[in-house]
Amino acid sequence: MRKLTPVLLLLLLAACAPRLSGVDPNRPPSPDTWDPQPAPVEWWYVSAYLPEDELAFHWAFFKYYVPERYRVLGLPARSVFPYPFASAHLAVTDLAADRFAFEEKHDFPGVSAVIEGHPLRLELEGWTFAETPGGFELNAGPLRLTLKPEKPAVVHPPGWSGDERVGRMYYVSYTRVALSGTIYGRPVQGVAWIDHQWGDQMSGATALWDWYGLHLSNGDDLMLYRIRDAAGNLVKLQGSKITKDGRVYPLLDLRMSPFLEWTSPRTGFTYNVAWRISGRGWSLDVRPKRLEQEIFSPDVPVAYWEGPVEGGGIWWGKPVTAWGMGEFVGGLAGWARQAK
Repeated sequence: MRKLTPVLLLLLLAACAPRLSGVDPNRPPSPDTWDPQPAPVEWWYVSAYLPEDELAFHWAFFKYYVPERYRVLGLPARSVFPYPFASAHLAVTDLAADRFAFEEKHDFPGVSAVIEGHPLRLELEGWTFAETPGGFELNAGPLRLTLKPEKPAVVHPPGWSGDERVGRMYYVSYTRVALSGTIYGRPVQGVAWIDHQWGDQMSGATALWDWYGLHLSNGDDLMLYRIRDAAGNLVKLQGSKITKDGRVYPLLDLRMSPFLEWTSPRTGFTYNVAWRISGRGWSLDVRPKRLEQEIFSPDVPVAYWEGPVEGGGIWWGKPVTAWGMGEFVGGLAGWARQAK
């Protein structure tokens, strides 16, 4: 048998490398894009704050390829590992017990996750998120939930987050989803939020962000985020108004001003966790329900704060209350910070 020369081996490995694509800013996605996409980074989030039950949770499933610049034994890493890996996070907040529990699962290097479309099914070591005829089902840790969208999926204007400096992510959401089921065996019901993002933005390494997904008492929903570069400089501030009947509009003249900080004793990151957010026609003050909500472990490359928030203010001339989830990214942590 003819031996493979190093050059021929390299060519064969390169042929196995996946053909991935980032974000084309001139082509926004369809709002019904929920199946896996050929992107370097992709994730699905399900999160909810259930005030009547004094519970909140954040479940995330990440699909990612080895970064293009990485090399293994001198070879392009994507040629050596031409398949995606997966990770999943679950954080549950019990406000009545003042308890925050975090679990995580990874399939590196075993590649054990199920990532399928038509219909969507994500599975990793017993945690499943599956599309159903009426919506979705989520079974993970103490969560046994049925999720039925009350509004159509939307594309957040202009269709993606970020820019060419920090990378971009396509962004679609179900912003108001009827939730029912059990958490820790307790019957629950309320409103959830489901996100799908995919592109070439490297969280924590090239981009940091502060994000809100809020439900308003008048039936509208609000998505707001600001993206910063790795040095903390503001890159983009954008937001969406999703009306009671499901129409989506970009928010104009946006401002975000923090008024409360919390510093993590584990990572040393300081998070702005309370904000006065405003734009043309509205202004809200939003505060956390609990301060110690940082997600970080030795196996998680990025530390971020994720937790229930509430607030209120004026929304197009009328008073409203708001509740939902906030996410504030601290940056690379642990081994990832040392390896940068």
